[in-house]
Amino acid sequence: MDASRLRTPLRRTARVRLFRIPRLAGPVVAVSCCLALAAGCSSGPGPGSSARGEESGSDTAQASVPRASGDLQSDYLKVIKDVLPSVVQIQATSDLGSGVVYDDQGHIVTNAHVVGDERSFQVTTASSEQPLTAELVFSYPEQDLAVVKLDSVPDGLAPARFADSSKVQVGDIVLAMGSPLGLSSSVTQGIVSATGRTVSEGQSGGGTGATIADMIQTSAAINPGNSGGALVDLDSEVIGIPTLAATDPDLGNSAAPGIGFAIPANTVKTIADQIIKNGRVTDSGRAALGIVGRTVVDSDLQAAGVAVVSVESGGAAAGAGLKAGDIITRLGDVDITTITSLSEALAEDRPGDRTSVTYTRGGAEKTVDVTLGEQ
Repeated sequence: MDASRLRTPLRRTARVRLFRIPRLAGPVVAVSCCLALAAGCSSGPGPGSSARGEESGSDTAQASVPRASGDLQSDYLKVIKDVLPSVVQIQATSDLGSGVVYDDQGHIVTNAHVVGDERSFQVTTASSEQPLTAELVFSYPEQDLAVVKLDSVPDGLAPARFADSSKVQVGDIVLAMGSPLGLSSSVTQGIVSATGRTVSEGQSGGGTGATIADMIQTSAAINPGNSGGALVDLDSEVIGIPTLAATDPDLGNSAAPGIGFAIPANTVKTIADQIIKNGRVTDSGRAALGIVGRTVVDSDLQAAGVAVVSVESGGAAAGAGLKAGDIITRLGDVDITTITSLSEALAEDRPGDRTSVTYTRGGAEKTVDVTLGEQ
């Protein structure tokens, strides 16, 4: 199936929500979780198996575990042992999420919507008996990423290894690690369902409203509290940071099982390295038109474009001659009906790219070329 046909229904019909959970009220109930990785289990030999075994005088009739399954179980256990110590729980005043240890200096990468507007946090690592304190280094809501730093680095803090996410393939087996519903150090399993997704967050419930390109879609179970955790491959490398889940509007916006999204590791590394080095993001790599806009509707109350409210001086739109009051209806070959569709179209481009903008002014349709700026 053509990739463009896969992206189109996602953009038009899939709704996305954040993995956020409210502060756990009252005493926390300790839950003992046991993960059983069964490989080739059987209640006994099949009909006739024992007789054939006796006739041959061999013991080949025993119910053995296929080597391939045994190897896969060993891989799972090794990945969990390698990576789980690098996944932490982050507690803000009213929200709880996850994070991944980024280096041995105590930097932890997480989602911007996990830290919200706060600057101080309680962090529980795999080896700490008591929560550790941490301070915000910088939050970048445009990409829904943030970095916090532990005030004191404990002995044995284990940084995770981040993969080259450009090599991720559909069908790769992955594990999601985090603190779903406050259950720290939880692990779920799935595959990479798709790559290159462009997804927009809502702003309700503390969302950043970000439009994020090149996301990894996974079938691994992702739940509230997994935000900021780790999506890991069988090489024990983090390929992405779980951030969003799809909801099904036909089921009352309940979670759509097996449809989660993670920010790719290459994006995480690019943003986190800048934050750690400069204290902020200096090169976002995100294309911008340089306008403030809002969705407008037609006479049938259907979304029909983006009205330019204001134009940034010296920005891409100003250079192309766009003015307040213009209604943008197309960017390149993509129809624009809402501010979200404009954000998604821009997410596919890079600063410096040249494209066209189709808009209406005074009832007349016009098209101009524009060189995109940086957000």
